[in-house]
Amino acid sequence: MNGPKIYFTIPILGGIPITQTTVSSFVVMVLLCVAGILLGRNLQKRPSRRQALVEKGIAMLYDMVRDTMGEHNLYWTPYIGALFLSSLGGTLIGMTGILRSTTADLSTTATWAVMTSLLCWGCGIRANGFTGWLKGFADPVPVMLPMNIISEISQPISMAFRHFGNISGGGVLTSLLYSALATLSAMVLGAVGSNPVAAAGFLAAGLALLGWGFAAKKLGRKIVGALFAVTGALALTGLSGVPYLEVGIPGILSLYFDVFSGGVQALVFSLLTMVYIGNCCPPPEEAPQS
Repeated sequence: MNGPKIYFTIPILGGIPITQTTVSSFVVMVLLCVAGILLGRNLQKRPSRRQALVEKGIAMLYDMVRDTMGEHNLYWTPYIGALFLSSLGGTLIGMTGILRSTTADLSTTATWAVMTSLLCWGCGIRANGFTGWLKGFADPVPVMLPMNIISEISQPISMAFRHFGNISGGGVLTSLLYSALATLSAMVLGAVGSNPVAAAGFLAAGLALLGWGFAAKKLGRKIVGALFAVTGALALTGLSGVPYLEVGIPGILSLYFDVFSGGVQALVFSLLTMVYIGNCCPPPEEAPQS
């Protein structure tokens, strides 16, 4: 699995490379903007099903921010929502087979993680002043200064690598599976195709299982029958180079690695962002005095 391909370089500021990740990020951004415009127009007091669904999702987002960060931090909700949707959309866009997942690039998740740290530092400076914020690194005792500095540095690193590692790791496993299934397809077709009688037997058995499966309404028999029938047909026609076993199995894993895992990682990253920022923005009555 290679890094993002560079499409071209803008000849300014020493050269700005436009990579697959850059293009995918702009596509996700445009899609989210278009979706926001389409879903947010023609709002009515008596909502339609579309408007009710959107309002329900927004209400759930505000409730999550309220429960995690507190009522006083509700103004962070648009940022958290944009971060979650950008992460989820950036992962799902890789399923197109044309564009690369933005979250499979460490530069994307690292940028989000560094932004979270900058926001935390900004909130700390706003609440305690620059001097009070610096003194906080020596809290509760001066000997904790090195540990607190290391903690601040490790926070964005752990956030970035957690998200990137899960998404890119899923991509690597899927690529390895594709290669293994292509090799297995060639081996099976080569073995069956060397014997025309065996190929005809596979085709006949597959057709029989298909008919039996449709008659009994059994999905398992249909799948096995289709597999046998396709194997026999390809072997008889000499198409031993068709990686037919790649159909179906990777798609099931893609539902986990891209859809489920992508959603979980987007949620975890957003929750960590809310926790870190929320800790730096306590309620006014709980804010420490500088």
